[in-house]
Amino acid sequence: MSTEPRLIPGTTPFDGQMARKGYALNKMCFSFNEQANREAFVADPESYMIKYQLTDEQAAAIRSKQVLALLDAGGNAYYLAKFAGIFGLNMQDIGAQQTGTTKEAFMAKLVAANQQPDWQTASQQ
Repeated sequence: MSTEPRLIPGTTPFDGQMARKGYALNKMCFSFNEQANREAFVADPESYMIKYQLTDEQAAAIRSKQVLALLDAGGNAYYLAKFAGIFGLNMQDIGAQQTGTTKEAFMAKLVAANQQPDWQTASQQ
């Protein structure tokens, strides 16, 4: 079994190294499960980031609200969804950012990818 990271063009794999790199960022995003923490972040994001000891890279990524920068800074998509929710963003908004398209174009791509034959009819043939 290879210990070399698997490189997938255009992606940032979330492996053990990225988990360690993003620990503070993901811990902060996990805190957004609590309404009071979301409110505290919105009221003073800089102090909130200091509280969780984010690196300069992580703090810059948070300020930019750019998903790809957050992933590069060690963010895990599941925890980042908590952060995105503060700003009313959903997974389609995040997917659009990641693919460099509009939300509408990203949603249309998802719909097109899901166009499958009716499984019940297909199973009777």
